Amino acid sequence: MLPTALDDEGRASETFRANASAWVDRITAYRETLAQVRQGGGERAIQRQHEKGRLTARERIARLVDEGSPFDELMTFAGWRMYEEWGGAPGGGTVTGIGRIHGREWMIIANDATVKAGAFFPITAKKVIRAQTIAFENRIPTVYLVDSAGVFLPLQDEVFPDQDDFGRIFYLNARMSAAGIPQISAIMGNCVAGGAYLPVMTDALVMTEGSGLYLAGPALVKAAIGQEVSSEELGGARMHAETSGTVDFYEPDDEAALERVRTLAGLYAAPRRARWAQERKEATEPAYDVRDLYGLVHPEGESPYDVREVIARLVDGSEFHEYKARWGETLVTGFARIGGFPVGIVANQRLVIKKKGRIEVGGVIYAEAADKAARFILDVNQMRIPLLFLQDVSGFMVGKASEEAGIIRRGAKLVNAVSNSVVPKITVILGGSFGAGNYALAGKAYAPRLLFAWPSAKYAVMGGTQAASTLLQLEVAQLKRKGQEPSAEELERLYEEIKNRYDATLDPRYAAARLWVDEIIFPHETRERLIRALEAISLDDSEEPFKTGVFQV
Repeated sequence: MLPTALDDEGRASETFRANASAWVDRITAYRETLAQVRQGGGERAIQRQHEKGRLTARERIARLVDEGSPFDELMTFAGWRMYEEWGGAPGGGTVTGIGRIHGREWMIIANDATVKAGAFFPITAKKVIRAQTIAFENRIPTVYLVDSAGVFLPLQDEVFPDQDDFGRIFYLNARMSAAGIPQISAIMGNCVAGGAYLPVMTDALVMTEGSGLYLAGPALVKAAIGQEVSSEELGGARMHAETSGTVDFYEPDDEAALERVRTLAGLYAAPRRARWAQERKEATEPAYDVRDLYGLVHPEGESPYDVREVIARLVDGSEFHEYKARWGETLVTGFARIGGFPVGIVANQRLVIKKKGRIEVGGVIYAEAADKAARFILDVNQMRIPLLFLQDVSGFMVGKASEEAGIIRRGAKLVNAVSNSVVPKITVILGGSFGAGNYALAGKAYAPRLLFAWPSAKYAVMGGTQAASTLLQLEVAQLKRKGQEPSAEELERLYEEIKNRYDATLDPRYAAARLWVDEIIFPHETRERLIRALEAISLDDSEEPFKTGVFQV
């Protein structure tokens, strides 16, 4: 069992209390933002939805999932502070996440009709595509709750044409179906234009009275061919159930439709779990209180911490079998179980390492640490168990000694191992996620099955102070070329202006708004979210051969 240096005296220390106090302010701010996002289009829009006899997206999901079971929302902050000139798009105008239906994991994708009638903004399409991709990669069955007016026309050029825009949704529909991944849809409002293909390409299609399914609505039909027809005649539920034969199940209202979806979902054959999931043991709680994380880790990264203390509060029984513990110490690697599942863990050590007359800065990847992590990832792939990355990384070490030690060559080896790893990867960003360190430790570009971040995460090429200094030099040089010589006061003002602008992009909500992370989670939730994430990704029982290609030595 991992030991802990934290005792009652440590919990009473000034550092621990200052860290915990800073977290209170941070979490309060995040809870306020979450409450705003979860209001969707606001109280009046919710009231209008109810006046139509329809539930909101979140109300529908609450009735769809098993009573008392958690719904692990994903990409909650999509669109945060984006499209403000159009009134904003809270949550990207859709709600996505993994919930249980009859005890099994399902991805749920629900249009939020309180946000611009569920119209697709650019971020809406990307959010749906990411949810489908998670479902596709992990073979998670999927329910679509459709209530959308189609593409948001003022931004159609950013929604419609590209490879990862609106059309990709239907492409993934077809690919998921061909892969044998169950998909059920329920039309519970509007379903128009190209979006009409989505529910029709699923296994089963449920539609409620009063909903509309058509390639072109009544107004567009009149404009295009001069035909006057009502919504019900053109594409109502009764017409599609009795005349076109498009709808499989006609239901009078939302409640009946959701019950039908639940019944259908319960009829599918049980999934086959991955081999590593079949080695699941009975879970045991960590030996230490998970709430200690708030005192151990400062939300602004202002104090060093031993990442083993974090691991000890996430893994079963606080049991961790550390790999090459005395070598390459700025990365901690080893084996554990989380929720009974076996995992390999790669984590940044934030302590300053003093050894053999040498000091290594915590959070920096040195040559030996890169070698160790690359070798460890090979072992984990040989064992066929998932990889968990705990990121709090400043980047790779720079300087003459580091270059002579082959940091580029050895860092490339780590990037190769992460890129070609075939076991499922989950990444949690605890603090910094800077530069190539983000890449080497399974950032978004390296296909983690799920990527979470704490509210303390910072996501950028470099830190705000370094970036502001660099950008200031560039701006001063530009001013000098124009014959202007800024004063000391002007330089200070410019520096603060640049740093504030840059720091705004370091907010993890900024990253989450753009789907660079799948969800922001609080530290005390991390273990339970990881357990349920492992349960969900265990539905993928496929195994690819592990090949690294050209591998640096």
